[in-house]
Amino acid sequence: MVAKSAGHRQRLRERFLASGLDGFADYEVIELLLALATPRKDCKPAAKQALKQFKTLQAVLSAPVQDLVAIEGIGPKNVFGLKLIPAVAERYLQKKLIGKNPLQNPRQLFDYMYVRLRDRARECFDTIFLDAKNRVIATETLFEGTLTASAVYPREVVVAALARRAAALIFVHNHPSGDPAPSRADIDLTRRLIHACRPVDIVVHEHLIIGDNRYYSFAEHGHIARMQEEIEHFLGSDQ
Repeated sequence: MVAKSAGHRQRLRERFLASGLDGFADYEVIELLLALATPRKDCKPAAKQALKQFKTLQAVLSAPVQDLVAIEGIGPKNVFGLKLIPAVAERYLQKKLIGKNPLQNPRQLFDYMYVRLRDRARECFDTIFLDAKNRVIATETLFEGTLTASAVYPREVVVAALARRAAALIFVHNHPSGDPAPSRADIDLTRRLIHACRPVDIVVHEHLIIGDNRYYSFAEHGHIARMQEEIEHFLGSDQ
């Protein structure tokens, strides 16, 4: 049985080295990841059960450890591969973004934020901090939970930006429902953030909402420019 399992595993590895994941079923990808920390045991039944329970490959990779180890054949050791790969993918995409101007490559920005936020069960509000040349300094999740105008504090965003000496910001949050269309609360929140950043000369370039393999851009839909005009008009009327 061990020899048969070892031969099957070797064939999977050879297929991957020859042509990547082309032609692999999702359960075979999970099987490969489980095999990273399972020297001898056949991982196919556990891989199929994980996919059956969580429905998609993405859901398996983002499932809590305690839920994964409850599946027969998955334990504290071989769950390692399932958690390592998403973390490596996120780090890889983050490193590609650091020091770059995301405004010149919005697809790269979306790829990174999609991997980072797509499978979160709760809404997460991330801020990308940029220097004066719009190069990425850092990315941080500042708030988590239901994002309403009262749940995200503009003052804390400004404090975080000043601490990193950021000259500009990009805001990103996810909609766990998969629909990236903004709510009235999302629009109001964006306006409040832009107004809070303006007095300290911090520019807000974008607010992205991440959905199911798609996103909504406040900048592309003209919201950011209109909100910037609002504050300029407001400041001008006070003079």
